[in-house]
Amino acid sequence: MKELIKLYTTWAKEEPSHVVRIEGAGSNREYYRIYTQQGNSVVGVVGTSVDENRAFLYLTEHFSQRQLPVPQLLAQSEDSLRYLQTDLGNRSLFGAIKGGREAGGRYNQKEKQLLINTIRELPNIQVRGARGLDWSNCYPQPEFDVDNVLFDLNYFKYCFLKPTELDFHEMKLEANFRMFAKDLTSETFESFMYRDFQARNILLDEDGNPYFIDYQGGRKGPYYYDLASFLWQASAKYSYKLRRELIHEYYNSLRNYIEVPSIRHFAQRLSLFVLFRTLQVLGAYGFRGYFERKQHFIDSIPMAMDNLRDLLSMNEEVFPYPYLMDVLRRLTELPQFAKVEQPVVERSDGYKITDRPFDSSNPLDGPATFSKYDGKGPLVVKVFSFSYRKGIPEDDSGNGGGYVFDCRSTHNPGRYEPYKNLTGLDEPVIRFLEDDGEILTFLDSVYQLADHHVQRYLQRGFTSLMFSFGCTGGQHRSVYSAQHLAEYIHQKYGVEVRICHREQNIKQVLK
Repeated sequence: MKELIKLYTTWAKEEPSHVVRIEGAGSNREYYRIYTQQGNSVVGVVGTSVDENRAFLYLTEHFSQRQLPVPQLLAQSEDSLRYLQTDLGNRSLFGAIKGGREAGGRYNQKEKQLLINTIRELPNIQVRGARGLDWSNCYPQPEFDVDNVLFDLNYFKYCFLKPTELDFHEMKLEANFRMFAKDLTSETFESFMYRDFQARNILLDEDGNPYFIDYQGGRKGPYYYDLASFLWQASAKYSYKLRRELIHEYYNSLRNYIEVPSIRHFAQRLSLFVLFRTLQVLGAYGFRGYFERKQHFIDSIPMAMDNLRDLLSMNEEVFPYPYLMDVLRRLTELPQFAKVEQPVVERSDGYKITDRPFDSSNPLDGPATFSKYDGKGPLVVKVFSFSYRKGIPEDDSGNGGGYVFDCRSTHNPGRYEPYKNLTGLDEPVIRFLEDDGEILTFLDSVYQLADHHVQRYLQRGFTSLMFSFGCTGGQHRSVYSAQHLAEYIHQKYGVEVRICHREQNIKQVLK
């Protein structure tokens, strides 16, 4: 640290007031907060790898020139082992969303907005950050390639798969590994792959805007990798619905920078990288847990295995590696990896995840009245799915029945054998509909109508509103649409929503 203080004194032209070591860094670099005589601070860094430090210094200067949200480089030593940078503070995204993580993935709206802010900003550094970048400065190599993939897949094989003593044919597995590696590297990208894009490496300013750190391992590569790394971080416990929302936020943001493939192609490619990232993580957990005996990593294995189970439930066409899939399925069935249902944990901070401000009332209404305070009772929204063959659901409130939406213009998964015995509540059907995309466009218009109607009913003190979705059999498209509108209204407005999937004989109340 003596040399670091010398570097600071030369730069600042004065001795520091005091120096505090910053704990919790995940690498071999040492971080210090150095305070000026005036009470301000900068961050000093001492590294052990000249090449790694030089990669960070080059990338920081390049990103700063591109006006990206990264720390500003203030000074560096001649040997590049020490440098000073601006102090972005102590507030990380990881810490800011702690409540939702500890509550088993029940993130409140403030935490969700921080995640949205971050995921929207990711394409900025991936695309704008890549422009004019000299990839030869990246460490330890300039580009994501087949060798990268095979190294990590074999890391999974030797550090996680083999210690389980699961029987497998090594040559058959290697053949599938090579097919997988070829597919992952089959597209050419002119984008910066952050490599270690995670909540701990995002710092937040007072307004919740993200700033990026620890990108020294980045290189030229596919933008899918960072999205998969961030959203499928095992300990984050993001729900499938939240991941889906964040994927669409990212996709729409990416479109502002480059021409992007169709959402179906995007989702299929992303799935490959999610599988790859999951195997990477299991390899790391195996090495840190089984070989280094670090309990934290052993405790994290069940969450990563849950991610793997979710992937294995997808359509087989997404992962055309039959032997690898067979090995992974048998892996998830081992007794030591038996799925354990996690209890729902209430948030310790008392924050209700349905809390949200209402929009301003219309001036013509006079003072707004919210139905939950109205003498006639609170607003209750009823949402039905049904089959047109059996008629439109009856309205028992006497107010006329609300909206009826016809889902039959969208692609019908019921035409395909794998989905015939499933419903719109099952993940394979959900993925089919969302990968196709027609149902999402359809619901965007429905949400706009619903927003206006619910807001006005709340303002006027009305107590009943009904939405019905019909399709041919009342099994797939209508069930999906009804369920998603019900959850959307409940989460946005906090009102009671009663769901009835009539043809499936399923009822649910969201309070």
